[in-house]
Amino acid sequence: MKHNKVGSVMTTEVVRAAQATPFKEVARLLGEHRISGLPVVDEDDKVIGVVSETDLMIRQADAPDPYEPKKHHRFPGLTRRGRTRAAKARARTASQLMTAPPVTVHADDTIVVAARTMALHHVERLPVLDEERRLVGIVTRRDLLQVFLRPDAEIHAQVVEEVLERALWLQPRSIDVSVTEGVVTLAGQLDRKTDTEIAVSMTRQIDGVVAVVDKLTFRLDDSRVRPEDRAVHGVADEYLRRL
Repeated sequence: MKHNKVGSVMTTEVVRAAQATPFKEVARLLGEHRISGLPVVDEDDKVIGVVSETDLMIRQADAPDPYEPKKHHRFPGLTRRGRTRAAKARARTASQLMTAPPVTVHADDTIVVAARTMALHHVERLPVLDEERRLVGIVTRRDLLQVFLRPDAEIHAQVVEEVLERALWLQPRSIDVSVTEGVVTLAGQLDRKTDTEIAVSMTRQIDGVVAVVDKLTFRLDDSRVRPEDRAVHGVADEYLRRL
């Protein structure tokens, strides 16, 4: 199953910061470009960290207030999180502000991988790297949502070609495929129950598919057939289909 790659939806013009970029310049870049974060790169353009609005807010929130009474019994340095926060509160450059190691994806990763990475790490944007781990782009949640803007006709063509013809060796009109607003309906009769399961499962994995309505029936319930019998039966069927 082919999936759209991150490289096909990413933005190639990336706002970035060098390790020595001053605090105020980082803030200016975020505000001027209306972004929530930016990657920090080294001399070889390799991403070493990410600076977000949250990192800057920590710097401001922990700045001493001359009108605030002194607080006692605070031991922020006793925990790793406390030490990190204290260091960022004194940060003056991007390398001191940034969060490391960075969460990234590669240009040849699928959109599915990028979406899962964002959800797992609770981030809204990911630096995109090439084979040598150099920065080549940035991908955001909005970029990933572009897959759901695929035309219904394009999704229909992919279901027919990749699911029916390539995976199941069926004629294009063996079953009825209709697509409305990204919802794919599969209707008709196939030889085996496992064929219907494969058809539905593979269709769900196609980029841009919102849901699959399963109206497929089958002639043989092979879900209870012994593995060795199923293998022999499958080989015979595939041979006949080739004739």
